[in-house]
Amino acid sequence: MKSKGIFFDLDGTMWDATDRIRESWNIAIKEFDELKDREITAEELQSVMGMPMDAIVEKLFPELSKDKQLEVLDRCCEVENKYLEEHGGILYPELESTLEYLSEKYVLCVVSNGQAGYIQSFINAHSLGRYFDDIQNWGDNQVPKGENIKLVMERNNLKDVVYVGDTKGDADSAKIAGIPFVYAEYGFGHVDEYDYKIEKFEDLKKLF
Repeated sequence: MKSKGIFFDLDGTMWDATDRIRESWNIAIKEFDELKDREITAEELQSVMGMPMDAIVEKLFPELSKDKQLEVLDRCCEVENKYLEEHGGILYPELESTLEYLSEKYVLCVVSNGQAGYIQSFINAHSLGRYFDDIQNWGDNQVPKGENIKLVMERNNLKDVVYVGDTKGDADSAKIAGIPFVYAEYGFGHVDEYDYKIEKFEDLKKLF
């Protein structure tokens, strides 16, 4: 019986799906007259990675009303999930071999600020389901990441857990959950305060 857990962020920690997300969102927003001439850039997307989905759409489309933002968000997420499941993203080197190694000793879970179905798209696109014991999307319950980490810990009866992520938001969420934070330095964000640091995903083998 595994008694310890390693929880993961997704974007900037296990994969980079920026280009695929950008492609899918640019397909989706063309359905709206207000955005038919808009083209979302990779830089714009990277600047909002890790934020809750409602905050992302608010930052990307401040000119739209709140109701319209949510309408655009729903459509973008629907198109994105299908697109990612079909096309996948860029996995960081040695991801699967590292997950295989860690899964022998630890409960592995993914906690993401993505929409409902986002983590499933990642798992299905790359056939990684056998390595993960549980997942939690922000879009499933719209609860902040720190609280969702605690929720997944309780759900799996785990107290000895670390969270692996790449942004200050991830670090703050681990602090809220009362667990150590492993900073994925290769990701999208910059973090000054952390308990452990990895320069590449496979460094987790050395830590654990």
